[in-house]
Amino acid sequence: MSTVSRSARWLPDLLAGVAAFVVGLVEINRYYYAEIWPPLVVITGVAVAVGLSRALPGAALAVAWFTGLLQVLTGVDPMVTEVLLAVVAFGCARWGRLPTVWLSGLSIPAGAAIAVVWLSPYSFYEGLESLGMGGLAEDAYRAGGYGARATAGILAIALLATPWLLGLALRFASRSQDSRRSQVAAEAERDQAEEIARLREEQAQLARDVHDVVGHSLAVILAQAESAQYLEDADTQGLKVTMANIATSARSSLDDVRQVLASTAQQPGRATPATQHTDLDSLIEGVRASGHEVLATEIGTPQPMPPELAVVAFRVLQEMLTNAIKHGPRDQPVHVERHWHGDLRIEVRNAVAPDQPAPDLTHPIAVPLPPPPPPPSSPPPAGGGQGVDGMRRRLEAIGGRLDVRRRTDPPSFTATAWVPVRAR
Repeated sequence: MSTVSRSARWLPDLLAGVAAFVVGLVEINRYYYAEIWPPLVVITGVAVAVGLSRALPGAALAVAWFTGLLQVLTGVDPMVTEVLLAVVAFGCARWGRLPTVWLSGLSIPAGAAIAVVWLSPYSFYEGLESLGMGGLAEDAYRAGGYGARATAGILAIALLATPWLLGLALRFASRSQDSRRSQVAAEAERDQAEEIARLREEQAQLARDVHDVVGHSLAVILAQAESAQYLEDADTQGLKVTMANIATSARSSLDDVRQVLASTAQQPGRATPATQHTDLDSLIEGVRASGHEVLATEIGTPQPMPPELAVVAFRVLQEMLTNAIKHGPRDQPVHVERHWHGDLRIEVRNAVAPDQPAPDLTHPIAVPLPPPPPPPSSPPPAGGGQGVDGMRRRLEAIGGRLDVRRRTDPPSFTATAWVPVRAR
């Protein structure tokens, strides 16, 4: 905190203390005192207590008690300036710590009792008259000494308890406002965190959709392009068919990407399942058209599925076939089985290439398929792919599950997905 701001913070307290001291000087000048220094010490103590009542309420309470005890010991009669101790009572209740609040509250009846025992009736009469309460002073005089002391005690308690209770009420009101502001701030932070999480989920969903579409199409296009090099030089018709298949796959991929982006733009965070492909047989036929042999088996009676579940089944099978094309040998068939017993169980199995490394089987749900070795001219890829992780997330979101593992008899990679046929 800068010197200027610190000075500005203390300026109201300093002015309050100076004002209390000036009031005390006026009172000393108005009334005759045999010795000047005892009342001067009293008004100085009151001024210091008033000046500290906001910034240091505990110290202000201590100064007030010290001044009162010194006044009793020196025999100084009550002074009108001491009415300003009500400011100290208010400050202790409004800004003091909890012990200071309790001590100041207990100090009110204790201080009043000490004043009643120490105060002489004559001094009390004079004090009331100096405050402009001549009628009350006359009534107290008629009531005698005990009546004057009782009246003094009641007035002292009322004089200090009223600002103390006011300070306590403002303290609770301020805490209530702070609590409401904290609640509003917490709700705003929660909403912001939810919005960030939603945006991240939208980005992850978009990345998975684009990965599934582009990854599968590129794998099919690559397989078709590689098959072209095995055609006879004179087989121009076969080359045309292959190029037509590549163009068809690229066009379909481009349409799918546009569809994903359009559905995300129209309804952020949620793709429109009804506009996406759900025909599992078309996926299998597309892989066959690329030159890969696919042995498909369907067991049980196919059941209609809600659009959102059908899209998940389509994307999962798409990623399974993509991995089978990328990681399996071309001269071995890809086995696809669909079992309709309760949930839809999709199993894709492909043979293991001789140089394929063993995967890490420590994952409790799914084991990612190892990526193909990069060409010698390109640097190794940073981090793993998101294909298997995307499948797992899709399935978990609808209550399904995924298992990917390497089998030894026969040597193969097997990916099995369980897709619910009814929304859960």
